[in-house]
Amino acid sequence: MIDDDNLDRHKDKMAKKKASRDKLMAKKQGEKGLVIVHTGPGKGKSTAAFGMALRCVGHGFPVGIVQFIKGAWDTAERRIMDSFAPLVTFKAMGEGFTWETQDRARDVAAAGRAWAMAAEMLADPAIRLVILDEINVALRYDYLALDDVLAAIKARPDGQHVVLTGRNAAPALIEAADLVTEMAMVKHPFRDGIKAQPGIEF
Repeated sequence: MIDDDNLDRHKDKMAKKKASRDKLMAKKQGEKGLVIVHTGPGKGKSTAAFGMALRCVGHGFPVGIVQFIKGAWDTAERRIMDSFAPLVTFKAMGEGFTWETQDRARDVAAAGRAWAMAAEMLADPAIRLVILDEINVALRYDYLALDDVLAAIKARPDGQHVVLTGRNAAPALIEAADLVTEMAMVKHPFRDGIKAQPGIEF
């Protein structure tokens, strides 16, 4: 039941909380281009990055996206992001997971082409957000040199944000990041025999 005492207590509690939050937020005035890492075994790493891309589109900010693993697939995210061109540049340059290609030299070459495109985006001051989707996978398998990636991220234009997704982010990348989110898997329908489904996984 909601009586006058409960309403007064709630109002008092929320007033104190607001005063505390206002005081905290008054100290947060800085802005900078962020290095953001989405990693971990749970679902949602790329999805969260594409959500940021849509926010940038809503503000009219240019976005660059390079996919390091996906490329052969026709995905919904590629279709929707392509519809925002030229504000969004979307490059799906992978050839699938390494167990699909079973050809390391081919995988390394594909990652190299993707990185060349990513490096161009990271050097472009007009691009507000660069998403390097599944680059952590390419780094984990040594398809790319981590030092090259770190150097390009460090040298990018002021104010440019970069999001790096994929499992098993390198410790040096986590150290260099401003924001790191680890997606934890609690339950997944794949374990119960449910395949990847359109609108959810792709």
